[in-house]
Amino acid sequence: MFFEFGLKDIIDIVLVATMMYYVYRLMKESRSLTVFMGIMIFIVLWLVVTQVLEMRLLGSILDKVVSVGVIGLVILFQEDIRKFLYNLGGHQRMQTLRRMLYNSDKDQSREQLKSTIMPIVMSCMSMSKKKVGALIVIQRATPLDDIVATGEHIDANISQQLIENIFFKNSPLHDGAMIIANQRIRAAGCILPVSHSLDIPKELGLRHRAALGITHESDSIAIVVSEETGGISVAIHSNFELRLSAEKLESILTKELA
Repeated sequence: MFFEFGLKDIIDIVLVATMMYYVYRLMKESRSLTVFMGIMIFIVLWLVVTQVLEMRLLGSILDKVVSVGVIGLVILFQEDIRKFLYNLGGHQRMQTLRRMLYNSDKDQSREQLKSTIMPIVMSCMSMSKKKVGALIVIQRATPLDDIVATGEHIDANISQQLIENIFFKNSPLHDGAMIIANQRIRAAGCILPVSHSLDIPKELGLRHRAALGITHESDSIAIVVSEETGGISVAIHSNFELRLSAEKLESILTKELA
């Protein structure tokens, strides 16, 4: 009996290979690659015992281990699974679909958008000249209520003076992150998840790692003003834009928030 290999089988193999590649890349980024390889070896062993050698006793034991192990893997890799699902939902095509689903919401007017962006840009430029460190996170579709809860609740209008006062070196809130949502400063002194990616340049500090960490887990925009160099950076979709001018920062924020 010959095995019929058709187009459906090719698609099946491609989908499985793509899924395995993304899981491999996710495990590599989270430094769980060794655990992932151990799981793959166990799965291969399980398939050989149950499908090839047809060892019923050992196969039944491994079946029980697999059925219970799935729950254990969900608990063990809950953060990685969350990140994978976020990356899947944050894909460009998913973003387009989300815009189509929410097209009943009106875009911000140019005046509203400018009133949100300009105080942020002007305060970042001022802090850059004085080499005052700052970390500002702008919420978009993904809620940041859990991050807001780690800081001091403010709920104030966005203004250059307020932003600079919060990040003033002697301010008790200057070391944490400021969260901006719905054209309001919601909180300051917030604690962000820190990225452990090995691809981050060594000259970038903890603020940059925190900025990258929040963009790993959400679609937020994170702006960093370096305390050492005064350089302005923006983290979006787990990528950095470094050494930004006022015009470039305004352009990025206008494009991403429009």
